[in-house]
This record gives sequence, structure tokens and C-alpha cells, in this order.
Amino acid sequence: MKSQEEIEFAGKIIDMTRRVVITSIGVISSLGFAPEEIMVNLKNERVAFIRPSFDRDVVICPVMDFDIRDMTGHFKDRRYLNRGAQFCVASAFKAIKKSGINRKLLSKAGLFVGTGPNLDIGGEFPEVAGGQIDRKDLKALWILKFLPNSAASAIARLGGIHGENLTVTTACAASLQAIGEAFRKIKHGYLEFAFAGGGDSRLSRGGILAYKKAQALFRERGDPEKASRPFDKKRSGFVPGEGGAFFLLEELEHAKMRGGTILGEICGFGSSLDGYNMTAPSPDAGWGMKAVLSAIKEAEVSPDEIDVISAHGTSTFLNDDMEGALIKSIFGEAPPFIIALKSWIGHLAAGCGAVELAISLTCMHNNYLPPIRNLKEPTDLLKNPVTKGCEYPAHTLMVENFGFGGQNSALVVKKTGSA
Repeated sequence: MKSQEEIEFAGKIIDMTRRVVITSIGVISSLGFAPEEIMVNLKNERVAFIRPSFDRDVVICPVMDFDIRDMTGHFKDRRYLNRGAQFCVASAFKAIKKSGINRKLLSKAGLFVGTGPNLDIGGEFPEVAGGQIDRKDLKALWILKFLPNSAASAIARLGGIHGENLTVTTACAASLQAIGEAFRKIKHGYLEFAFAGGGDSRLSRGGILAYKKAQALFRERGDPEKASRPFDKKRSGFVPGEGGAFFLLEELEHAKMRGGTILGEICGFGSSLDGYNMTAPSPDAGWGMKAVLSAIKEAEVSPDEIDVISAHGTSTFLNDDMEGALIKSIFGEAPPFIIALKSWIGHLAAGCGAVELAISLTCMHNNYLPPIRNLKEPTDLLKNPVTKGCEYPAHTLMVENFGFGGQNSALVVKKTGSA
């Protein structure tokens, strides 16, 4: 009889105790494209919040000086990628190049992508009238800019990746869920390694209009750098950002055999659905709590072993209240340190989890906790937020993301040295 740590599948024994490590990271963010640059900007509080020229009523956080060709070189299919997809491809290609894996081995890699819809409808079809979009200069394959798997297709073509794959579009939970799905596939023996992450951009007129109509955006006057204020009593909406991040996930022994540099270990993942509202999170946080507790259980740690929580922290009333209640319910009156990276980079929608994980790991390796910017009057439910940047040797990280439609995801990651 097989032990509980093994199962029989297709004539092959799959070890349930396989460990999954991170061995390469590629990130494109408003704080920078490399760990050193990100740390300098964090410690010097350099952020990119501005008011766009096309709508001075809102604030955005764009990635400056981004050109996908700086990462990939010239490739003709670039014309079929919307900006969010370009962030996916650029950050994935950075992770591929930094991994040191040759093209023959890359063919066996899995690929898991978290991305969102292209909302730049007016930008793509400026002459729309009466629902008619056809015109002489319309690209033959214009549909590719609107298919969610176009990013994965371009990454596979550029990198020579042919393994098991998945494109995840679960709103703001998407890229973290893509990483979690890749983790599970490796842990349970379906893959030896995979690239996982995501990216997004909603900074077009269409994207901004969508969120304005949903009444989710910060729309007050004043200094744009003070717009994003997660968990503050005077918060009034989120600030959209953009960017992407990808990771190479490997089975531990596979990474050791090829001499890969271990940057962290993914230990647990959880996801769930609220089934409550099309946009608002369930206020009792019950199903979000299920995702977090599932990640903690799979990681085989107790809540008090979590050193820092990278909170979703959107700076909206509903999300921050729900997340504050969730953290208090699980961790009590003395929770881990809480950081909220959207106060630094804005809300990256489908790409937020991947980029926040990349920045959090960078901070962990530098023994640094960044403050929650603009947090002056914390909500009553929030305990132990980081309000001033400080040195701290965090070992175990929890990343939380919650999206439209009640999509919940959580990931537990340990710093290098645990593997």
C-alpha cells in the first residue's frame, strides 16, 4: 500500500514531497528593471505617480522608458501584442536569459501566464462608428491583441518552450495564481521546471474609463504621489499601474544538478472564490481566509512563523477593510509585519501578484522592509503595518491577492537558505 506522500498516476509514482525553488527572476516595474535599481528607488522613495495628459482627474503609475526590444531584440510578432502582453513577454524573456538554460532544455519547460484583457479599445479602433470596425489599414491578425494567450504564444516562440502551459485570467489574482499552478505541477511531478508570472497594463483611455465607471479610482486633487494610501482611513480609491514579472520554478534536485542559483522556495499555495459579488469582496473575508489558510497548511508552517505579509492593499474602502479583517482573524492582535507595495507601484491588475512577489523577494534578500507609503491613520483592523523603512531579516513571506469576481489567491515563500 502506498504511503500518503505518494500516489500512483499513469503507471508512475509521483512524490508528493518534491520541493519547488525559484532560480531566476525577470521584472519590469515602475521602480526599476533590476534588483539593485529597485532597492535604490525604494530606499530613496522615488516613485512614478503622475496625472496623465489625457485625463487630469486621475493618477497613474507608468513604467517609464520601456521598449520590449531592449529585452527581446527585434521580432515581428511584437505588433500583435498589447502593452500588458509586452510586459509579460519582456519579463519572461529576462527570466529565460538569466536562467542560463540552453534552448534544448527549454523545450521541456512549462509556461504559466497571468494576464488581463486589452481595454484599449478606443486606441485600437479610433474610427469605430455604428459598431463597424473594418477599415483599410486594419491588421489581418488584429484579434491577437485581444486574445489572452497571445503573450504565452510569443514567449514560447521566442524561448522555444513547448511544455505544459496555462493562461490564467482571474483578474487581480491571475499572476499569483499562475505561479501557484506552476508550483503544483512541479510539486506533483508533472513538470521538472516551468516559467511562471504575468503582466498587465490598464493605463489606456479605455482602461481608465472602465475603472472610473466602476468608481474604484482615486480622483481627488493634490499631489499624485500621495494618491495611493493602502489601509489609511482617508484612502479614496486605487491608482492603476503597469508592469510584469516572471520566475523560473524548478524541482529542487533539478536546480541543484544544473547548478542553478536558488533565490527562494515556494512552499504553499491557496486559491478560492467568494461567490458573493461581481466586483466587491465578501466583507466577512471567509473565502479569502480559506485561500490564505490553504497556503499556510500546504507550506506546513503555523501563522506565527510568517514574518511578513505582502498585502493586496489596493487603497479602496472595501478591499482594505476585508483584508484587515482577514489578517486579524488569522493572525490575531500580533500579526506579522505588513507591507503594501501598491503604495509604491500602483495596482497592476492581473500583474500585481508577480511583480509584488519579485519586489518582496528583493527586499527579503536585502533584509529590508519598505514602509506603506502615505499611511498616516491606519484603519482600526490593521495591526503591525510597516510605516518606516527598516532593516529586518524576514525568512518567510505571505503574498495575498484578491480580485474582481471574488478571486482569491495566496502564496507562501521562504527565503534562500531554507532549501
